[in-house]
Amino acid sequence: MATNRTFTMLKPDSVEKGYIGAILEKINAAGFRIAAIKMTQMTDADARAFYAVHSARPFFGELVEFMTSGPIVAAILEKENAVEDFRVLIGATNPADAAEGTIRKLYASSMGENAVHGSDSDENAAIEGAFHFSGREIF
Repeated sequence: MATNRTFTMLKPDSVEKGYIGAILEKINAAGFRIAAIKMTQMTDADARAFYAVHSARPFFGELVEFMTSGPIVAAILEKENAVEDFRVLIGATNPADAAEGTIRKLYASSMGENAVHGSDSDENAAIEGAFHFSGREIF
């Protein structure tokens, strides 16, 4: 059953480059309501746990290093068909392949530094949101 929530992270590259406001504006303009939001920095243990699904992949070490290199903005977003609509809004993982006007086309510099994370399923959205937020932080 589809839910109306998804999870996103503005990654260290987009935070460092000052894109927080611009990305949040695109999210807002696309009709998403922010149910939870905070700026934080992932520890090595946090990043390894969050991306454990990729632990056997050759890029895992680089991913952990990148995701711990600076602050992130974590958010839970709400909208009908949230996961699918947000995946369309952010665009392809590789910004070179992303559609014009998508967040990654506008703000990502490479496949590794692709500006933003978006949950790929309703199940993962719930897991990822719970990883970053307690129940009392979600409105």
